Amino acid sequence: MIRPEFGDCPGVSLERLLAVSGEFGLTGAMAVLPIRSERLVLRIMQPGDAAVLAAYRDNPDTARFQDWPLPFTLADAERLLVGQAHLDDLDPEGWTQVAIEHEGEVIGDLAVGLETSRRRAALRYTLAPEARHRGFAVEAAGAMVDALFDRTEIRRIVATADDANPASMQVIEPLGFRFEGIAHKAAPMRSEWVDGVRFALLRDDRAAWVSRVRTPPNRVELIELVHENARPYAELVTHRYHEEFVSPNPTSFRHALLPEEVDGARVVPWFRGIAADGVPVGFVMLALVTETFPDPYLWRFMIDRWHQRRGIGGRVMSMLIEQLREEGHERLMTSWGVGPGSPELYYRRLGFEPTGNMIDDEFEAALVL
Repeated sequence: MIRPEFGDCPGVSLERLLAVSGEFGLTGAMAVLPIRSERLVLRIMQPGDAAVLAAYRDNPDTARFQDWPLPFTLADAERLLVGQAHLDDLDPEGWTQVAIEHEGEVIGDLAVGLETSRRRAALRYTLAPEARHRGFAVEAAGAMVDALFDRTEIRRIVATADDANPASMQVIEPLGFRFEGIAHKAAPMRSEWVDGVRFALLRDDRAAWVSRVRTPPNRVELIELVHENARPYAELVTHRYHEEFVSPNPTSFRHALLPEEVDGARVVPWFRGIAADGVPVGFVMLALVTETFPDPYLWRFMIDRWHQRRGIGGRVMSMLIEQLREEGHERLMTSWGVGPGSPELYYRRLGFEPTGNMIDDEFEAALVL
C-alpha cells in the first residue's frame, strides 16, 4: 500500500479535537478497539511488539510496495511504537498502528489514519510472509472498516495501492471499495515515483455491499444486445485487479462493432449480455468459426463485481458448451495471461487445458466438448 495523502487539519483547536474524539466514539463506552473477528483480535500495537514488527517490515518482499526505509531495524520499530504508547484507542487526528493477532501471535498490522474532524479515514495493511494467503488481511481490514462505520461518525475510508500490486487490491475490493482513479507518479517508492491507484468506501456503499444478493439466481439468460438495451451492460465493471485480464465492456463493444483481423482474416464476433433474474450482470463474446478459424474462441467473458461468486459464470459456460455441442463443434478455445487476478485456475476447473501455443503473451487453451 501507498500512504494516502492526508491533510494537517489546520485551524483545529485542542478543545475541538477533544470534543471530536468523544463525539466520534473514540473514548469511553464507544471505543473502537479492541476488535474481535472470527479468527483475529485487533488492538493497539505496543512497544513490546517491536521485535515482531521489525522482523516482517525488514523483509524485502514485505517492503516492496511500502514506503518505510530499509533496513527497518528494531530501533525503528521501537521509535514508531513508543510514539503511540500513550494511546488506548485510535488517534482521532493521526495514524495508529493496530496489531493483528491470531491465536495470541502478532501476524501483521493495520495502519489507520483518522481525520474525525473531516469524518474520513485511511487504511493500510501489512502481513508477515508466513501469514499470507489465508484471508487474514481481508478479515482484519473488513473488521476495521465495519468498526469505524459502526462505532464512529466516519463516512469515508480511502486506501491507495501501487498499480503494480494487484494483490493489495484483492484485499480491499472484496470489501466493496470502489476504484476512483490513478494518481500518476504520485508517491516516492524505492528511489522512483510510482502510480497510486485510489479506492474509497462510503458508509452507504458498505451497507449496500454487505446486503447485496449473494445467492445463485433462479434464472440465467443470454440476452441479444441492441441499441435499446445495451447501455446497462456497457456500464458493468469487474474488480480493478481483474482488469489486466478482463477488458472493460465498452472496449469489448468496440471490438464487436469493429472486429480485428488475425492472420489476414476478419474475426466474426457473437456476443450476448448476461442477465440473472432479469438483472444485467455480465457479458460474453465468442469469435465464431470461419474458413480461417476452425474452432470457436471464447474472446470476452466478464461478470460484474457485484454479482461474482454467485455461480453465474459456471451456468453461462454450461449454456455455451451445450449450444456449441448442438452445433457440432468439437472444441472451444480461449487464452489467459498469468499473474494475480488471472482467470487460469477458473478455466482449468472448467476443463480447459493449455495447447502449448501462445497468442501474443497469453497461453492458448482448449476445452474438448
